[in-house]
Amino acid sequence: MTVKSDTCARIAGVLNTTLRVGKIKDASVNGLQVCPRRRGRVRKVGFAVDACISTFEKASALDVDLLIVHHGIKWRPQKDRELEHRRTAYLKKRNMALYAAHLPLDLHAEYGNNMQICRLLDVQEPRKFGRYHGIKIGYAGRFSTATDLDDLSAKLKKQLRSSCRVHRFGKTRIHSIGIVSGGGGSMLREAFESGLDCFLVGEIDLAVYNAAKEYGMNLIVAGHYATETVGVRALMPLVRDTFGVDTVFIDDKKDL
Repeated sequence: MTVKSDTCARIAGVLNTTLRVGKIKDASVNGLQVCPRRRGRVRKVGFAVDACISTFEKASALDVDLLIVHHGIKWRPQKDRELEHRRTAYLKKRNMALYAAHLPLDLHAEYGNNMQICRLLDVQEPRKFGRYHGIKIGYAGRFSTATDLDDLSAKLKKQLRSSCRVHRFGKTRIHSIGIVSGGGGSMLREAFESGLDCFLVGEIDLAVYNAAKEYGMNLIVAGHYATETVGVRALMPLVRDTFGVDTVFIDDKKDL
């Protein structure tokens, strides 16, 4: 059923309910983070990974009224108030609202980053995996046939436009994989203890690299930014079809 109203609050309300924002503990203050007082009807909604000035500039050039992002500007604790104030001022000056969904969009079983990557790679029977602060935010599963790491990397490069790095520390052909988008390197040990053949993550540090090598765990590092474009993209049809607004993905690409 189409919702007739298309205000920021109504759009945020549907997203909050869909993504179960109020039920998921997170450092991000998820939900509607900025809504200028004179912000009326929403005609165009932008979708992006990061709430930063370079993304805002691209959104403003496209006449976006509401920007929906994965990484917002309000966190607990807030490490840089000056940046938050600067970004808020930019948005208010241009009458642009901001909505953020961090962990709720990582772990969602329909729209989430990790489920979207499972579908991209045709992972079978995905199950929850990757415990982070008490909740599982990733997915793990199997392939229908043994798969080569280079084939997976080629799919990711094509679909995510990411410069994947493959670290072959384990089996040449794999049957199972664990997936945690973004900076999920801390779940490496769980991947190893779960008996998975490969761990796919957005970014790692040197300690994770060394540990994977010693565990004999294959790693695919597909980019923090790239692995978190898929969740916001997946939300676009939901918002477009529910509210009858124009939607646009804003690519502020970082090779990280």
